[in-house]
Amino acid sequence: MSNSDQTQDSAANKLPVPQDVAEAIRTLIRWTGEDPEREGLRDTPNRVARAWKEYCRGYAEDPSLHLSRTFEEVGGYDELVLLKDIPFQSHCEHHMAPIVGKASIAYMPKDRVVGISKLARVLHGFASRLQVQERLTAEVAQCIWEHLHPHGVAVVIEATHGCMTGRGVRTPGVAMTTSRLLGCFLDDHRSRKEVLSLMGY
Repeated sequence: MSNSDQTQDSAANKLPVPQDVAEAIRTLIRWTGEDPEREGLRDTPNRVARAWKEYCRGYAEDPSLHLSRTFEEVGGYDELVLLKDIPFQSHCEHHMAPIVGKASIAYMPKDRVVGISKLARVLHGFASRLQVQERLTAEVAQCIWEHLHPHGVAVVIEATHGCMTGRGVRTPGVAMTTSRLLGCFLDDHRSRKEVLSLMGY
């Protein structure tokens, strides 16, 4: 964990929790059949509130800002750039249950590239909001397309959903795959085949 991450965690632990937020969590605890005044649950409302503020920290940032610094001096490199199997966690907007998975992000640069870690930061920025996987996939791809202006963008996300594994049909081990292809990866069969092959699909 970096120093900046530790600082953010420390700040999150000290974040004041509005009374109505804590009371809403106490109400939910009562509704499940538990006693929010029990010793083990007494501090849970504040912990849950701070945890959700952290889970949804993406609402306080603009993921596109991670793409604002680019590099043109790349020795003439104009081939595929791929960041594969980036782990992420999000929460579904329907049941607020965890979405846990991995993403592969690729782009074909036109005249500039971005630091490779920035692709992961874009993903995490959008994932740190209440989401559906289809929209998350589209948002990441569109952000890169609009701010890097590459020849093409490809995003493939594979994830499991707590709303399916822990409730409802209770079917663990099932993963959902979504993709968004733009530019040359959508229009050119060879480019599409290459990028999906390198991603492992």
